[in-house]
Amino acid sequence: MSVISRIRHEGGAPQLRDDTPWWEALPADFAYQDERFSLETADRVRVNATAGSDFMIRTAAASLVGSMAIPVGYGPRGLRRATEDLEVYLPMAESGDASRFFRPPPKGVRVRAKKANWFPRFDPNDGVCETILFDSPFMPVHPSQHKKYLRNGRNRVAHARYWRHHGPARPTLIAVHGFAADLYVLNEWYFALPWFYRMGCDVALFTLPFHGQRQGRLSPFSGHGFFAGGPSRFNEAVAQSVMDFRILSRWLREERGAPGVGVAGVSLGGFTSAILACVDDTLTFSIPNVPIISVADLVLEWEPVGTALRSILRATGRDIVDARRLLAVSCPLTYEPKVPTERRMIVGGVGDRLAPPKHSRLLWEHWGDSPIHWFPGSHLVHLDRGGYLEEMARFLRRVGFLPDA
Repeated sequence: MSVISRIRHEGGAPQLRDDTPWWEALPADFAYQDERFSLETADRVRVNATAGSDFMIRTAAASLVGSMAIPVGYGPRGLRRATEDLEVYLPMAESGDASRFFRPPPKGVRVRAKKANWFPRFDPNDGVCETILFDSPFMPVHPSQHKKYLRNGRNRVAHARYWRHHGPARPTLIAVHGFAADLYVLNEWYFALPWFYRMGCDVALFTLPFHGQRQGRLSPFSGHGFFAGGPSRFNEAVAQSVMDFRILSRWLREERGAPGVGVAGVSLGGFTSAILACVDDTLTFSIPNVPIISVADLVLEWEPVGTALRSILRATGRDIVDARRLLAVSCPLTYEPKVPTERRMIVGGVGDRLAPPKHSRLLWEHWGDSPIHWFPGSHLVHLDRGGYLEEMARFLRRVGFLPDA
C-alpha cells in the first residue's frame, strides 16, 4: 500500500479477512487499540500538542450528543427497534451489493441555481458564487422510518454552494463538511476551495442532511437529526446523503456540462466520501480526509457517551459486534469501491482523537493500494496542511482533473 508522506505507519496485523464480514472480523477491542507511527522528534511534539485539543472537544461533543441523542434512539427500547429493522438492512449488507440500499436517484429532479443571497467570503472576479437548491426525492429504505424521517420538512430541501468560472463549466470538486460543521465560511478555508478554484476547477460545498438550513427548527444543534432517532435513522441519513449528492453531481455533469466531478470530505464528510466511492462510478475521484469508518467503535471512545453505550449493550445482552451489525448497511467497509484504486486517496491525522487514525488505516486496508498521506496534526488542527494539499493537487493532476502545473 502506498504511503505518500514522510510519516509512516509502523504496520501491524491486518484487521480484516476476506472470508468474514468486517463487523465480525474486526477485533472486539478495536476501539481501544493504539496506532503506532514512525515519528521524528519535531512531529512527535506537534502530534502530542494538537491531540490535547481534540480530547477537550471530544468530551464536550460526547456530552452533548449523549444527553440529546442517546435518550432519543439508543436506549434499550431504541436498540430493540433497531434490531427488528435488521430484517430489512442485514440481508442488504450481507449481499455486498451497495445498490440494494443506496438506490439511484430518480430522473427529472429540478435543480435551482441563484446568486448567493449574502456576500460570501470568497467572491471571485472571474466567476460567480451561487446557491443550489432542490427538493430531495429521498424516501427511507425501511418502511418503519418513513413517517418519522420525513417529518422534518426543512431536511427535504437539499442545499449547496457553488463557485464557477465564467464560460464553459470546468471539472468540479465537491467538498462535504463534518458533523455539526456546516458553515460555508469555515469550509471555504478548511478545504482551501479558493486555492483549488484558482488552479482551474470549479468548486462546491454540499450540505449534509439535518445540517445547517436542513436542520429542524427545534433541533438543539446542527446535525442533531443525523444521529438522534437511533441506528436506523443514521442508516437512512447516510442513504439520503448519497442520493442528494448524486443528484447534485449529475446536474453538474448533465446540465452544467462539467467534464468531471469528484468528492473530498472531512470527518463525517470523509465517511460520506468513502461510501460514495462504493456507490457512484461516475466520480472522477474520492478523497476521504480524517474519516470516521466504524461509527459503533468510534462511539466507545467518546466519553462519557462510550460508558453509556457499553452499559446499554450489557443491559440488553448485546456486544460490539451487534452494534456494528446495526450500522453495517451504511458502512464503506461493507462494499467494494467502484471508483478505481488510482482515483482514491486518503488523508489521516496522526494526532486525531475525534476520528482516530486507526479508522483511516482501516479504510486504507480495505481499499488496497490507494495512496494515503499522514499529517502531524489532530482532527481540528491540521498541521502541515500545505503538505497534503500539495499531494492532493498532484493526485488531481495525475487523474486528469487539474491541468498540469
